[in-house]
Amino acid sequence: MISLSLAGKVALVTGATSGIGAATAGALAEQGAHVLVAGRDPERGEAVVAAIRARGGKADFVAAELGDVAAVRQLARSATELGGGRVDILVNNAGVYPFKATEEVTEEEFDAVYALNVKAKFFLVAELAPAMAERGAGSIINISTQVASYGAPGMSLYGSSKAAVNLLTRSWAAEYGPRGVRVNAVGVGPTRTEGTAPMGENLDGLAAQAPAGRPAEAEEIAAAVVYLAGDASSFVHGAVLPVDGGRTAV
Repeated sequence: MISLSLAGKVALVTGATSGIGAATAGALAEQGAHVLVAGRDPERGEAVVAAIRARGGKADFVAAELGDVAAVRQLARSATELGGGRVDILVNNAGVYPFKATEEVTEEEFDAVYALNVKAKFFLVAELAPAMAERGAGSIINISTQVASYGAPGMSLYGSSKAAVNLLTRSWAAEYGPRGVRVNAVGVGPTRTEGTAPMGENLDGLAAQAPAGRPAEAEEIAAAVVYLAGDASSFVHGAVLPVDGGRTAV
């Protein structure tokens, strides 16, 4: 019988101080995982940790800038130490999502988006996946987006960075899967979070294009991550699971 429990597992969630990351951290903790809440803001991070502990879960905050490879490697070391020598589940959630016409994007903006959305994920996997493979088990979940699957005005920079994540997901599945590490992604649709609140009615308009006709709640995305993290998805490798209200189906 497949166990849905993550008891005894150590999970690192980047960008976990708010939104989808915070909801994911809480959901993983509810399944018994020791969750490492990674983010830039210690105050918000400790608030997420406190909320998890108040519900009987186990969590710790770990500072994470992710602005360069040295910082990524430091996060991997800190997380491994806090996790008692290992990280079993990695959720690559941290990212930025600027919507801007191609001709308006500066070189600095381009570099910043690819640094966080692609480069940081790449080197965090490079740091943590080999140890998972050595132990013969692990799960990596990359948070992607519906606009990595189709063209949309104003989303060339964001969408292309997440399309790279989708390809990396498949490449890493092929690379680490034979050694017991499953790598998958969640293709997220419009979701109500603190970060998307400024979009206002534009968020509803974007969501209205999908069969579900509404934005997701962060907890709905978190539920998909929990599925991919645990044994219930033991035969799922290299998938980009659409959790977008059906947008990529139409």
